[in-house]
Parts: sequence; C-alpha cells; structure tokens
Amino acid sequence: QRRSLAPSQLAKRKAGDEDEEGEEEEDWRPPTSGKRQRAAAETESAECYRSPFRKPLAQLTNRPHCLDSSQHEAFIRSILSKPFKVPIPNYKGPLGLRSLGVKRAGLRGPLHDPFEEGALVLYEPPVLSAHDQLKIDKDKVPVHVVVDPVLSRVLRPHQREGVKFLWDCVTSRRIPGSHGCIMADEMGLGKTLQCITLMWTLLRQSPDCKPEIEKAVVVSPSSLVRNWYNEVEKWLGGRIQPLAIDGGSKEEIDRKLVGFMNQRGLRVPSPILIISYETFRLHAEVLQKGSIGLVICDEGHRLKNSENQTYQALNSLNTPRRVLISGTPIQNDLLEYFSLVHFVNSGILGTAQEFKRHFEMPILKGRDADASEAERHKGEERLKELISIVNRCLIRRTSDILSKYLPVKIEQVVCCRLTPLQSELYKNFLKQAKPVEELKEGKISVSSLSSITSLKKLCNHPALIYDKCVEEEEGFMGALGLFPSGYSTKSVEPQLSGKMLVLDYILAVTKSTSNDKVVLVSNYTQTLDLFEKLCRNRRYLYVRLDGTMSIKKRAKIVERFNSPSSPEFIFMLSSKAGGCGLNLIGANRLVMFDPDWNPANDEQAMARVWRDGQKKLCYIYRLLSTGTIEEKIFQRQTHKKALSSCVVDEEQDVERHFSLGELKELFTLNETTTSDTHDKIKCRRCVNGHQVRPPPAGSDCTSDLAQWQHCADKRGLQDSVLRAAWDAAVTFAFHHHSHEQQQGIP
Repeated sequence: QRRSLAPSQLAKRKAGDEDEEGEEEEDWRPPTSGKRQRAAAETESAECYRSPFRKPLAQLTNRPHCLDSSQHEAFIRSILSKPFKVPIPNYKGPLGLRSLGVKRAGLRGPLHDPFEEGALVLYEPPVLSAHDQLKIDKDKVPVHVVVDPVLSRVLRPHQREGVKFLWDCVTSRRIPGSHGCIMADEMGLGKTLQCITLMWTLLRQSPDCKPEIEKAVVVSPSSLVRNWYNEVEKWLGGRIQPLAIDGGSKEEIDRKLVGFMNQRGLRVPSPILIISYETFRLHAEVLQKGSIGLVICDEGHRLKNSENQTYQALNSLNTPRRVLISGTPIQNDLLEYFSLVHFVNSGILGTAQEFKRHFEMPILKGRDADASEAERHKGEERLKELISIVNRCLIRRTSDILSKYLPVKIEQVVCCRLTPLQSELYKNFLKQAKPVEELKEGKISVSSLSSITSLKKLCNHPALIYDKCVEEEEGFMGALGLFPSGYSTKSVEPQLSGKMLVLDYILAVTKSTSNDKVVLVSNYTQTLDLFEKLCRNRRYLYVRLDGTMSIKKRAKIVERFNSPSSPEFIFMLSSKAGGCGLNLIGANRLVMFDPDWNPANDEQAMARVWRDGQKKLCYIYRLLSTGTIEEKIFQRQTHKKALSSCVVDEEQDVERHFSLGELKELFTLNETTTSDTHDKIKCRRCVNGHQVRPPPAGSDCTSDLAQWQHCADKRGLQDSVLRAAWDAAVTFAFHHHSHEQQQGIP
C-alpha cells in the first residue's frame, strides 16, 4: 500500500504510531525490488556492526551525577597543577623560569659580568676543583663582586685602584678584624667619586650574593652637604635617593633621622644619609640607637682631637666600617695622627699610652739635636714601623696624577713691597707693642697673638687697622697722623697697600685682555669688604661666600658662577667658610691674598679651580708683603718636614710651635731685601737675585722652593698678567708649573 510522503501526513502517522513500550519508531523507507533490495540489505547489515572495544554511550538523564569529596578535591588539584602557559599564540620566549616571588633556581651569579671589557672586579671567588664543586652547598657558593659599569666606565686608573683599596679595607681583607681606612688623596683626585662607588657597591653586592650593608651615613662640613647630594645624583643618575639634611627644626630633623634608622630590608628607599658635623653632633642620640653599615667622614682632619664632642659622638656609632677622607691629613702632632688612625681602626696602634711609649717618645727623642746615635737609630726604626702599620689602612696619591688629565697650573708666589704708609705704621707698631718688649725680656704672652693679627691686617691694607689708630690702641698711638689728610674708610684706596695695588693691576689686565674669571681668597671678612668696595669702584660683577651665607644659598651661587653664561667676573671666598671641597672650575685664576699658619688651609683654598672639569690654563697668585711677618709665615709653611712636624697648627697654637728666638724674629721688618724668603733658603743658583742655573734634581736646600723658578724681574715670567702688574709693587717672584717634567717647560 502506497503512503503519502507529504510532511503533514508524515507528522500524523508519527503521532499515531508511537510504541507504548518505548521502542523507537523506525523510519519508513520506500520499497525496493530486485537488485536494489539486496544491496540495501547488505548495507544495513554492514552498518549494524559495532567494534567490541567501543563502550556504549551513557544514558542521559536529568538527575545530577554526584561525586564524593575526595574525587572532587582530586579533580580540582589536577586542574591547578597544570603548568602555566603564556596566553599568546605562537609564543617562543622564556617559559617563566623567573616567576615573580619564586626563588631563582640554579647556581648563584654576580650582579654584573666580571668578564666584560673594562670590568672592575673587587672580589674574585677561589677556583673550585670538580670534587669541591660536588661537595659545596649551591646556596653558599661565593660570587664575583663587580663595580657597576655605569661607574667603572668613568673611573680613572688611580680611582679604580682607590676603590679596590677602600673595599679591601672595609671588608677586613687588608687588616683582619679591622674595617676602616683613611682616604688621603690630595685635592682634585676624585675622593668623592671613589667613596660613592664604594657605597653603591656595598649597598648592592657582596660575595654572599646579597647587599653587604643596608645603610650608609656621610658626615661632612655644612657647606658640602648639598655638594655630596649633587654628586650622588650626578654619578648614579637617579638609581638611589639620598637623604640630605642641611637645616630645619629639631623636631623635623629628628623625625627624618628616625625614619632613616627604621628602614629595613634588601631595598631600603633612602639608604644614604648626608648630614653636617654640627647637625650630627646635636642629633647623634637618634643615630646611635641602631646599626649603620658604613660611615664616611669628609674633611676628616676635624677629628684630630679625640676629646672633642664630634669625635666622641661619631666614635659611639654602632658601625665597624669607617672611612675618613682628608686631602690634608694632620701630621704635625703624633697624638693627633694617632686619633685619626684610632678612629677608623681602633686598637691597631694600641692605646694612647702604649702609642706614646712605643712610638711618640722614641721618635721625638731621635729627632732631638742632642740625641745619641742609638736614640737616633731607634727613632728611625720606630718611625718606619709606624708608617708601615698606618700605610696598610691609608692611601695617599699626589696631585701630580692630575697632570695627565688637567691643563697646566702655574703657581706664583709674589712678594709685594709695602707702601710708605704701611712701612711707617709697621715700624711705629714694632716700637710701641708690648710683645716686643716682653720677648726681649724672655717672656711670651697671649698678647703676642693679637699683635700678630694686627700686623697681618696692616699688610693687607691700612684701612683694616684704622679704627685702632683712631682709638690709639696699643701699638698704634699717634699713628693717625700718618694717614693722608681727609682719609676715609668708606672708599677703598688701592695705592695705600702694596698687595692691593698689585691685585688691582691683575684684575684690570685680566678683565681687559681675556674672558677669564677670578677667585679672591682671604682669611678675613674685613678684607672681603675691601674687595667689594674695589669691585664696585671698577664696576666688576661679583659674588661673595662667607660664614654668614646659608648652606642652600652657597650651592646656588657656586652653580651659577660655574655656568659659562654667568656674567660674574669675581668670586670672593672666605677660606674659613668655604675653602674646603668647593668646585669653582668656572674660574681659572685664583689670588690668595694672605697666608695662613696652617698650610693645609691654603692648599685647600688653592685647589678650588684646578680640579676635574677645568679646561683652561690655571694661574695661582700667592701675595706676600716683602720682609714682613707674612714672609715668616710662608717660610714656616714651605720647610720640608717629617711625620712629627710637617703641618703647622692654626693661629691660636702659634706660641706652642715657635721658640723664643723665632717669635722675636716675627716682630721685625726687613726693608732692604727683595725677598726675605729667597735670602733664607740660601739659593746657590741665583746671582744678584737672577737665576743662572736650572733647579737641581736633588738639593740640600731646606725649602720646597728649591725646585721653583726664581725671578727678580719680570723678564723671567711667562704670565703676561703678572708682567703687567710687576712695576706696581712686585719685588720678587717664585713660580712653578704643574707640567714641568711632562712638557719640559723651562
């Protein structure tokens, strides 16, 4: 029977023919006949075949399939244990071997490549045999300590050597059990950069593959706090954020220091504290409550006295690693020398009493003129022993190294004759002053020092002692009548002072013939006042730095003056306030207007212009009044000295170092000489004051000036500025070139 294949009919048949037993309805197929029927039957039988390995399908129902808890936990763990795959198509990069927060597997390695060209390696681990490598704990293998390439690329050879020395000292590799050292390089050799390199290395690496220290403290004079901050920023380029404290209220400073001391961990936000000596002394209690990895004392010769409060406050810090920086280490008094060494490496020279008994007394006895041969021999042995011990923790290089990197420096000592007014005032003082009479009677009093100061001021300019003449103080009675009629201190009169006259010429010739800038240095702020009046008279633009200027303002005016575009011609500097550490490379001429008893102060001041970054030929002028106390002071500086007496103390200790005969000689005036200093050194190569033979390689002369050129007239000078100023009031000059040996300057 034929059935309709219309969709409506098929739907009716399907609804009516449902099987009550739940069997599935078979699809209807059109009848076939003959060969077609047989082929269809064969096909159907082939489709009914099922493989014995195929599992039957599970019947789907609406009932949920429940797992027990153990099965569920196992299922979740199987999902979470699958390795992480980077969700980026065709990703070929590393497969997350350094996952965040997961300790890196494998051998430990150095922070920087020790085999890179130019790498500065401070520590190299011992080579292990194959057998030792199998036995050693992989987490305890020492690694190379390599200076950050950012710094090692800019370090000069002597600075690389210095960094290695510092690191060996503070890690106790040079002297077992001692962690301190003295960086005594002369000015301009980059002591600051070497110490910054040391700090950065210790804060980031060690042979144990972790930072050696957490925090470091730099203590410096107040005028250098901002300079240290700028240097850290300059060389490390924002890799670290130092904390500089150069002012503020007590509460604010205490809060900052407490925050600094509370920092912990591998990555301390501000690991370097820069603080002035004065602020440190007042707030030392806060810093003494915790431990500090390293302390660096800039201008460390301040710590020559172990009795002062600053020394004791620093000494009580909980830190074994101590670095003392001083371009002019104290070598005048052996006990002062002991104080410095004892601060950085306590006990290396014993106690103060042991040091005095074992070193000081034998050395001083051996240097006595009446010493026996045995005492002299013993003194020399103890001196050699002392130097050999100290040299293990002290590194000292001279500024001769700079000759390779800096332009020529011409240093000139210029003797200037007194004017008639100065000469009369000077002689009048020597007749009246009490110290002169007391010295004749064999007495030394405190008034000797005030008399010395009066004479030094008179050498600078009569205006500085004018008030004393008005009040007719001791030594200046009746002196007011010697001044010109109508004289007033409101205006400066250069023609009344020999040195001021020469300075006026030097400034005028420099201004008119070049674009050089000049630094004027004096020990007295009253002299700086005279410089100001002269500059206003001549319409020279100037800046002034003395003790009254705030620390922040000092940094700004130094930066402005060093700028090539700044219009200022003169930088006035008080040697007491800013003679140490300042970088004044914007100028290339410096005038030391008056000498200091301590040659270290003069050397510090004169090193302000001949430093890294200087591009021009440098001229240093040291002005002295001929035949006066200033020449005596200069002679005291230039004598060759051994360890126990090579640096003179400051002015208040003058009487301690001068014998009665030497003090008598201070209060004399030699009007007939062109240079009392030249007369005293008994020069054998000058005839009538003119040099006829070159400086000897080795001389028995007792002055450093034996190696300098001597000029009794301007024909021997190479400096055109000084030649132009010669006729003003110059009587004699010594000059010396920093590059004489390298460049063969005659």
